Amino acid sequence: MRTRPSKVLIITYYWPPSGGAGVQRWLKFTKYLPSAGWIPVILTVKPEYAAYPFRDESLYGEIPVDVEVHRTKALNYFALYNKDQSKIPHAGFASGDGKGLKSAVSRFIRGNFFIPDPRRGWNRYAYRKACELIKSENITHIITTSPPHSTQLIGLRLKRRFPGLKWIADLRDPWTEIYYYDMFRPSLPARMIDRELEKRVLTRADRLITVGHTLASAFAEKADAAEDKTVVLPNGFDEEDFQGLTGSVPERFTITYVGTLSPAYPVRGFIDAVRDLKINDMPVVLRFVGTVPGDIRSQFPADVNGQNPEFISYCEHPEAIRHMMNSSMLLLIIPDHRSNRSILTGKIFEYLATEKPILFLGPDDGDAARLLKLCGYQGIFGYDDVQGIRDFIIRVAEGKSVKRSGHHLEYSRRALSVKLGEILDRLA
Repeated sequence: MRTRPSKVLIITYYWPPSGGAGVQRWLKFTKYLPSAGWIPVILTVKPEYAAYPFRDESLYGEIPVDVEVHRTKALNYFALYNKDQSKIPHAGFASGDGKGLKSAVSRFIRGNFFIPDPRRGWNRYAYRKACELIKSENITHIITTSPPHSTQLIGLRLKRRFPGLKWIADLRDPWTEIYYYDMFRPSLPARMIDRELEKRVLTRADRLITVGHTLASAFAEKADAAEDKTVVLPNGFDEEDFQGLTGSVPERFTITYVGTLSPAYPVRGFIDAVRDLKINDMPVVLRFVGTVPGDIRSQFPADVNGQNPEFISYCEHPEAIRHMMNSSMLLLIIPDHRSNRSILTGKIFEYLATEKPILFLGPDDGDAARLLKLCGYQGIFGYDDVQGIRDFIIRVAEGKSVKRSGHHLEYSRRALSVKLGEILDRLA
């Protein structure tokens, strides 16, 4: 039995000043893990060498003052794609317009020459520093988190170097089944190499963590014994992020969407429902906080007074939460893809924390829909259910009760950190 806290090395590419949901997960675990008996040591990339799709300088203030953060150099292969580092593609290039020869060539190169992903340019630097830290800090446990899935190859190499090391691979998204994978046009040899790397990680890690049950099942089918060592540890919300914030109901009915939209996110049914409401003189304000390509923006209708939807580019996390809190309803859309039942986006937990009505568009039998139902939410519809979407918006606008439970409190970051501590304890 341990008599004092042990250190765990967390290897993560995304760390402040990077923004996005992947940063939130391990930033919050780092905040609360010491109370579960484990001291996190962070290994990440230096910002000047990193390829971040988003930056959020406010997250610097959330790094615990006493946490060790070690940063290394990296080769930034994205610099070959675009000299303007403020335009790093994200979500597998899925958020871009996808048009033109340059885009097509870039995707092909990405899918066939940078396996599993271009951020592998960090690996040799991170591996070297990790070896140093494992020896100098007497570290016996490491956690690698992805995407980028190239980070898992660092854990694979460390496990070979230190066979007694306890390695947890945290897989937040599918690897070779991610919804935008085919956009890279990978050749058969490229697919085979990628799948083999994926299988090696699933086979050799001591424990696998995923964010949802469907994703866990998908990985279990890819490697022997993966099912027996997989634990579901979802994302969550930090109650402290909502302290002092009082939700308001705007005078005009406002539907807010936070995150990325791309052609993989079906919006036609929602647009038709909103257009029908506006034809019938129900004022609906649409607010999008995040990345929305121009060809998708143009599809959303103006209101009866000619006012266009509000599009707000990526903003810092506290501001995004304020936008959520100052809404009448929150919109959540899951991409339309064969693997979408496994998608449990991180923002869903912050949506739940606001206790605002949620309009969900996606698979009724997916992990996200099941979570919403478990928490008592009712606004769950298929992409093309125009009548259902329209009627639900009217119901909420008329103030009719939308029954909810308090089950979402189980997903506080503090409670989830206790579970992570227990996972580490069982490997000790």
